[in-house]
Amino acid sequence: MTDSCEVLVVGAGLAGLQCARELQAAGRDVQVWEAADDIGGRIRTEQMDGFLVDRGFQVLNPAYPAVRRWVDVGALELQPFGAGLGVRRDDGLAVLAHPLREPQLIARTLGSGIAKPGDAAALLRWAAPAFIRSWGHSFDAGDRDVTLRQALDDARLTGELRRVVGQFFAGVLLEDDGSTSNDFARLLLRTFALGVPGMPRLGMQALPRQLAASLATPVRTGTRVESVRSEGGSMLVRASGAELRAEQVVVATDPASAEPLARGNHSAGGPAMKGVLTHWFAAAEPPSRLNLLCVDARERPAGPLVNTAVVSNAAPGYAPAGRHLVQTSALLRPGRPVPGDDEVRRHAADIYGTDATGWELVARHEVPDALPAQPPPLRPARPAEVTPGVFVCGDHRSTASIQGALESGHQAAQAVLRPDFR
Repeated sequence: MTDSCEVLVVGAGLAGLQCARELQAAGRDVQVWEAADDIGGRIRTEQMDGFLVDRGFQVLNPAYPAVRRWVDVGALELQPFGAGLGVRRDDGLAVLAHPLREPQLIARTLGSGIAKPGDAAALLRWAAPAFIRSWGHSFDAGDRDVTLRQALDDARLTGELRRVVGQFFAGVLLEDDGSTSNDFARLLLRTFALGVPGMPRLGMQALPRQLAASLATPVRTGTRVESVRSEGGSMLVRASGAELRAEQVVVATDPASAEPLARGNHSAGGPAMKGVLTHWFAAAEPPSRLNLLCVDARERPAGPLVNTAVVSNAAPGYAPAGRHLVQTSALLRPGRPVPGDDEVRRHAADIYGTDATGWELVARHEVPDALPAQPPPLRPARPAEVTPGVFVCGDHRSTASIQGALESGHQAAQAVLRPDFR
């Protein structure tokens, strides 16, 4: 027998969950089917030997407009990082910190000498538009968006500060060639300036769990949708061991899966995906007391890492009492060898200037589909309805971020509810 509902949402990541919540709040009969064994999409948290480890190093920025609008940040008990960076130089680990939010680090920031007057002025030239444009800004064809690399060149940012900026964004954007939209990079900079990212007490998956908790019908996991087609005035959906008729279908999956479901073909309909390799190490003693993200800004970095952090300094809930948790992130790129565990451990130890022989590997995650590419020009809004009765949402349809996923889910829900919105 075939089940039925008004709207089926395929995929229980942030976009799909947000879309389902809004449709349900509007009185629609909604079901959510998820292929994986749990909700969250690319956001997953595991408990291992008393530690919390996320699938890929992720943080939640409370300054995202969509997070402020739709997420109960207080209930997540966010554990914030410090507002700044640890910077590995030839002579040790220096600090660049926000002078107002981290006043205790002002002396170390000024003493580092990283922000030389000419380079600081260049950075301000590049950054200034970030505080004029917001996430709600309408990007039109007259905007001249370029790559981040080109924009930093145009601002004449050079030297060590350029390397710091490059390494920071390499970890955020998961690319080290500056190929991302400059408009998008500046939107992210604005968000970092307005809010301090952190990690929920129960791990990043607490975010999608909070969204799912308000749904009247639990998400059906382990149900991979195989086809969606129009038949007899409704949509017939077939999945592994299930069949359903719906008036409308929202496809909230990764771009590679979304294209054949939404359009019935397998052409490349979405952006390329960028990958990350994340290691989580347990240490008896913290290699640093800093609660900051650390980067290697030397002209010749000693290894593959784009960043590392002693997560338990910022988020004590991620480690059991008396233990410490260190994360490291390296890029996964086609055609390049995947860094080994020992290579990663050595580079992290070198960044902190410590001995890591006693570190124990807790988890290692290769995430080839961690983030959609966001090349210029930035066009955040894409129509949600792709064929009659079938809608698509996800950060690959908006901006490659938690903000983009939530906003895209909202846009899809509005398109379902209001035909003139499509």
